[in-house]
Amino acid sequence: MSAVQTLSVAEDEADLRLDRWFRRHFPGLAHGRLEKLLRTGQIRVDGRRAKAGLRLAPGQAIRIPPAVEAAPEPPAASTPRVSRQDRAALEAAVLYRDDWVIALDKPPGLAVQGGTGQSRHLDAMLEALRFDAAEPPRLVHRLDKDTSGVLLLGRSREAAKRLAEAFRSRSARKVYWAAVAGVPERPEGRIDLALAKGGGAGREKVREDPAAGRRAVTRYKVVDSLGKTAAWLVLMPLTGRTHQIRAHCAALGTPILGDGKYGGRKAFAAGGGLPKRLHLHARAISLPHPSGEGLLEVTAPLPPHMAETWAFLDFDEAADEGFE
Repeated sequence: MSAVQTLSVAEDEADLRLDRWFRRHFPGLAHGRLEKLLRTGQIRVDGRRAKAGLRLAPGQAIRIPPAVEAAPEPPAASTPRVSRQDRAALEAAVLYRDDWVIALDKPPGLAVQGGTGQSRHLDAMLEALRFDAAEPPRLVHRLDKDTSGVLLLGRSREAAKRLAEAFRSRSARKVYWAAVAGVPERPEGRIDLALAKGGGAGREKVREDPAAGRRAVTRYKVVDSLGKTAAWLVLMPLTGRTHQIRAHCAALGTPILGDGKYGGRKAFAAGGGLPKRLHLHARAISLPHPSGEGLLEVTAPLPPHMAETWAFLDFDEAADEGFE
């Protein structure tokens, strides 16, 4: 039997429920067994007893007893079935694959994990991306349901652990593209705005809260604009808060097109001919390869609705200048 482990919560795992954290890192641990380990205090968070619904914060230490390490993987018969259509779509969305990692071009509208009223999600379809590996890949970070773009999966527990460490240590560089309503006053800048989470299940929303909020920092740069009507922003989040980029763009006075939650009517004011979907795309990720050799760099093309908007606004994708 292996020894007790202590694992840290990654930056991108902020606000993740404790039971979902275990589902991500130890998929072979049944929920009933997890509840028992929590009730008996064998699993602790920062040295304290915890419940399955506890929302985690980056840096928290989770005690993992030997029983979890030894938990068997679920039998193949219990693996959720993935439809032929979903399997084909996921395989077609693979941007990069090697023995350690899969980079997926997540389409808008597909949730990464389940939640209230959300039965169809990527986490339940990972078996379709097993390929020749001994186990399905594991999630290491998240994107909002309506955000498209690069999503990394670890093809083993060790690969997932190393990828998560890269996100936690901020050695991962994430770049997003967004089309926003209006144009920021400054062509380039840094948004440093503390955010606090609110709203109930299914109504999750963050708000500015300098006193109780957690620090959130995003760099942005205007690449192109159409008068004062709309702009193309390149954004780099330096922290990983829930809805960070969406809230920060709204705080600039330029909400992301299609983002009624944070921009209200203004998010649809750029023109009736534009798609009414969220215009936020995880364009690229670069980070140390989990094998320890070289740098992993992956770029995802614009989804169809954003490509349509780029054409409508006469934005040239090749004009992307990025950050220095």
